[in-house]
Amino acid sequence: MSNSVVRRLIGVLALLAGFVTSAGAPSSAADMADTAGAAGTLTDALWFDGPAAATLTAADGRFIDALGREVVLRGYNVSGETKLEENGGLPFASAADARKSAIALRALGGGNTVRFLLSWAHAEPVRGEVDTAYLAAATDQMRAFLDAGIRVFPDFHQDLHSRYLFDEDSWYTGDGAPKWVVDAGDYPDEFCGICLFWGQNITQNEAVKQASYDFWHSARGVQDAFLDTAQTTMTYLAGHLTADQFARVAGFDPYNEPHAGTYDSGQTSRTWERDVLWPFYEKFRARMDKAGWQNKPAFVEPNLFWNANLAFQKQEGGLLDAGTLGPRYVFNTHFYDQKAISGVFMPGKAGDGQYATDFATVRDRATATSTAAVVSEFGHPLSGAVSDKAPTVLKAMYQALDSRLPGADWWSSPTESGAVLSGTQWQWDIYNGRHHELMNGNPDKVQTEGDAWNDEDLSAVHLDDSGRAELRQDARLLDRLYPSATAGRTVAFTYEDRSRDGSTTLAWNPVPDSLPHVAELVGSGQYGLLLWRSEPSPDGTRAPTELHLPASFPTSTTTIVSDLGTVTGPPAYTESAPIAVAPEPGGTGSRRLLITAPDSGTLHYALVTNGATAPPAALLSAARSELASWAAAHT
Repeated sequence: MSNSVVRRLIGVLALLAGFVTSAGAPSSAADMADTAGAAGTLTDALWFDGPAAATLTAADGRFIDALGREVVLRGYNVSGETKLEENGGLPFASAADARKSAIALRALGGGNTVRFLLSWAHAEPVRGEVDTAYLAAATDQMRAFLDAGIRVFPDFHQDLHSRYLFDEDSWYTGDGAPKWVVDAGDYPDEFCGICLFWGQNITQNEAVKQASYDFWHSARGVQDAFLDTAQTTMTYLAGHLTADQFARVAGFDPYNEPHAGTYDSGQTSRTWERDVLWPFYEKFRARMDKAGWQNKPAFVEPNLFWNANLAFQKQEGGLLDAGTLGPRYVFNTHFYDQKAISGVFMPGKAGDGQYATDFATVRDRATATSTAAVVSEFGHPLSGAVSDKAPTVLKAMYQALDSRLPGADWWSSPTESGAVLSGTQWQWDIYNGRHHELMNGNPDKVQTEGDAWNDEDLSAVHLDDSGRAELRQDARLLDRLYPSATAGRTVAFTYEDRSRDGSTTLAWNPVPDSLPHVAELVGSGQYGLLLWRSEPSPDGTRAPTELHLPASFPTSTTTIVSDLGTVTGPPAYTESAPIAVAPEPGGTGSRRLLITAPDSGTLHYALVTNGATAPPAALLSAARSELASWAAAHT
């Protein structure tokens, strides 16, 4: 090994020692802000971390990078601040705040991807005039995430069509379309009637319904204007990001939570998707091509009620008539447990396998359309009457992203686990609880609490009194072990996070009694288990399988039991090490486990746990034998 390599490894180890506390948690985002890369160059990058690793193709229910690895996108929406006016429709007050947020998202929240919200109202405040100052500021903030090694897919966000539909003293507000769109529409005075939740405006508020209808039918050319602005925005991004930064832009989400507003006579939700929504996506796709985004997919959403879990809300859909989507489109959907949020229809808390069927439906739609899937919004209120359900609801949602099986069934039927789903939680807003938003421009209705938007409070993060980012949810739930890139085909994955509901540890996936040594090794610790069938990169190289290592897995006490070897305290990465650890690229202090298989077509397994500090060699050997027998019998 050359002296330069040795010096680099020593530097990596020094960096790790500097940000890991005795509990294995990283320092604050503010303390690490100066470690981010510049000009699009990723710090801590290894030989396989270039544009090929960032470039994604959507096919057969999965994302594949140009190295041939299955990729899982996990992260958050950044952020609902875009829906507010206090920072001019931008996610952050400054690029410095964006950097603070990006580093915290990676180091504390374990995310490798963000859905980055943009505002049409601020991008085109005057018809036909795109505000390049807004685009420049948004691009600068986006760079903070890209330079932290985080993939981005922008989203022109809307809820209830536009804030300009709502009266100054209204109970509700919206976001999305510019004022000139609303002014041209001459819509009725907004009124929702008996609405307990802001979302009821979608189907009950005539102003929202008519404005939505007009958009989809391009009344007064409004849809064409939107498409023009979207194309200008994408062209700007492609021209103002470096090639390396632009490679980490995963695609574009054209429109948040589409709904017809009002159906035409004889029209159904399904025919609306076919005859109105899908042609819009085809137009948007064409604009992407013209803007230089030919090789990036559109992250397209069905009508927002297609997978509602309340029968009276559910509407047929899911892009059932769109045919093959991949690789030009990604099946992009949201999921909220409206039963749990209602406080009426689910009186208890979520349990093991609560959302297995809901998320299996997402997997099945993606597979049927030959593309990948992403659940780009999911979450639950963190304050209010139903906030006590949040720990179990979020755990069950992450469990369903990891596998289509309940924990009780996983060990007996692992091959039914399905693809590991990508997802971005709603939301990541560092200003949570510290806003100063004049609701609908009303100085007598200053919103400061929660997300400052329609009484929502779902942000996983906020700033403490010293200005440091800190989690508002259990770090064991959010900072998760997951296979960010698998060199081959994933067969099955599960993760027992042991997150807490108050003082209760939620353990839904116990190691079976038939594997006593594995159970002893795991003990009361967290563990994940990945099974995959190896494949080389298209160019014949051996890019490793990568798993994000949570801060709760300090390197020195992380144990891996695999057919490729057993190790506690894996070494720093070298190409000759089958099991190793390295920083994740971007200089945020987050880490990854790297596992390199020397073959193709072989079934491999890797158990990763923090359950034992210094397990004896005999226990590791016995656990390996048990896992080998189990894998042979169940795959």
